[in-house]
Amino acid sequence: MRVHLCGVRGSTPAPGRDYVRYGGNTSCVAIANDGASAPALILDAGTGLREVTPLLAGEPFSGTILLTHLHWDHVHGLPFFQAGDRDDANVTVLLPAQPEGADAAEVLARDMSPPHFPITPHDLRGRWTFGTLEEGPAKAEGFTVDAREIPHKGGRTFGYRVSDGKSVVAYLPDHCPTALGPGPDGWGEYHEAALTLASGADLLIHDAFLLPEEIPALAAFGHAAADYAVALRRLAGCRQVLLAHHKPDRTDAELDLLAERLGTLPGVSLAADGACIRL
Repeated sequence: MRVHLCGVRGSTPAPGRDYVRYGGNTSCVAIANDGASAPALILDAGTGLREVTPLLAGEPFSGTILLTHLHWDHVHGLPFFQAGDRDDANVTVLLPAQPEGADAAEVLARDMSPPHFPITPHDLRGRWTFGTLEEGPAKAEGFTVDAREIPHKGGRTFGYRVSDGKSVVAYLPDHCPTALGPGPDGWGEYHEAALTLASGADLLIHDAFLLPEEIPALAAFGHAAADYAVALRRLAGCRQVLLAHHKPDRTDAELDLLAERLGTLPGVSLAADGACIRL
């Protein structure tokens, strides 16, 4: 499979000259099957979703978008997805099942409708279908997907494990393990859901919003430290981990320092917009 990193920033886009090399778009990863000309499975729909359109070479998008949760930085790309907002597009959007069985499109419309936005999800052109997922296995676009609920403040949040039968990607862009306790090193618990999603994965894309020294002041907002992601990679036996969901004011220079500290470890690197990983 091919894994396209279209948005690896967290919370809000980060434009400007200090954020060029790692990128400023918020969460979006596009995955293509072996031999496919374009991705058909998208994880999250942050502002990075705009960057999926060029990958389709002028063709409409036909596929599935899986949302980990409904925070702005994971959904704001939906109405700006040109390859999806056209008459010949065919898009399925799935999100974690909501409390009391709330309708998926209605929940999205709380953010995307007047007076907050000029159109609603149902006004997007093409064939759009909105639905929900429960925890457990599912099929999407030729991939097997395992969804597990993970701790993150402000709404039900899933991590995803995606397999094509040969390779496995684990995706946990927003994860607050300290919500379950400090864990053995103070970075949070290595809990069952995280270990199950990451177990033996070829690629782990994980929240690295914080530095360890920022945990006391900022972990309550719902994020993990980069060092936790590195330790989870080791404990779960992943081949490699990409540190992602970068803090919006973490500059290229500051991320370079993080790469110098952790990137020399085997199988550890920092995610950057526009990268493509072939598994």
